[in-house]
Amino acid sequence: MTDVLGWDIGGVNTKVARVIRGHLAAVRSVQYEIQRDPTALAPLLGRLAGELGAGPDDAHALTMTAELSQLFRTKREGVRFVLDGMAAAFRGALVRVWAVDGRWRTPEAARAEPLAVAAANWAATARLVGRTYPDCILIDVGSTTTDIIPVIAGEPAALGRSDPERLRTGELVYTGALRTPAEALASTVPVHGEPAGVSAEGFALAGDVHLWRGQLSPADYTVPTPDRRPATREFAGERLARVVCADRDMLDDSAISAIADCLWDAQVVRIGAALDRVLARHACLAGGSAVVAGLGEFLAAAAARRARLQVVHLSETLGPPPAARHAPAAAVGLLLAAELAAETTTA
Repeated sequence: MTDVLGWDIGGVNTKVARVIRGHLAAVRSVQYEIQRDPTALAPLLGRLAGELGAGPDDAHALTMTAELSQLFRTKREGVRFVLDGMAAAFRGALVRVWAVDGRWRTPEAARAEPLAVAAANWAATARLVGRTYPDCILIDVGSTTTDIIPVIAGEPAALGRSDPERLRTGELVYTGALRTPAEALASTVPVHGEPAGVSAEGFALAGDVHLWRGQLSPADYTVPTPDRRPATREFAGERLARVVCADRDMLDDSAISAIADCLWDAQVVRIGAALDRVLARHACLAGGSAVVAGLGEFLAAAAARRARLQVVHLSETLGPPPAARHAPAAAVGLLLAAELAAETTTA
């Protein structure tokens, strides 16, 4: 049985999962912003493969969102860049690319159909989830975005395919557990019991909200903080104070908590509103299960409970603890491993 490395290459994070004999063995994620150092992609891929013990005979399953980076003028350019990086890192290796239609593409076919493979990672996770939970809503809250994908009879039933389509349908929500600016969560927050407008200066991120509230740890805060100070609860409180142009001399812990709680609730409400839209199109899933995943699975679970769905944590079934936080990498790795095994059996 061929071992597989599953890759989810984003614009600011690269995730990899190693599948050995059909089982998920290890998952790794590193912060890497393609726009800042484009030439580092291939060396990074090679290093990560080595750290996970991969050999030259390992196959590679790929999905990506990096094509949206501002480094590229078009998604076609971005897809080609990622494929070039894979080719440089793993010369001669078997590489397959997951597409939004649930089928694999060779690198050559992916180059010819770049929009078929661009931002297809949600489709891989949904297909894998459907094998265990055939009728559910998948809610995957990452560091930047949220995917809300209906799964019916084991198949992804999303209306949208491209990111613009998914934004229109509510299946993609541009809010995440870490990188979303505070001013994108709410326009007002309470200060001493009265609503105050929120500054639009990038003073704090969603990560500061969840760090203050104890739902993320400092180690989870994997992007630079807005003020370049440490990712600690103390400094998160300072950043949240600046959301209303104040500081910690002016606002005590209870005042910071009121701001954080308001921003938290606004984020859950936004995810919940999109979830309601998706459920309205699929009445058969109402009152059923929500499979939650991602760095912000706590946000997904809160929105699901408000929608009266039963919460299932993908982290309890997928494999090593970090796997559900990086579900698309694990998904493409497991899906390709299963397909290669089936080909070997029928050969």
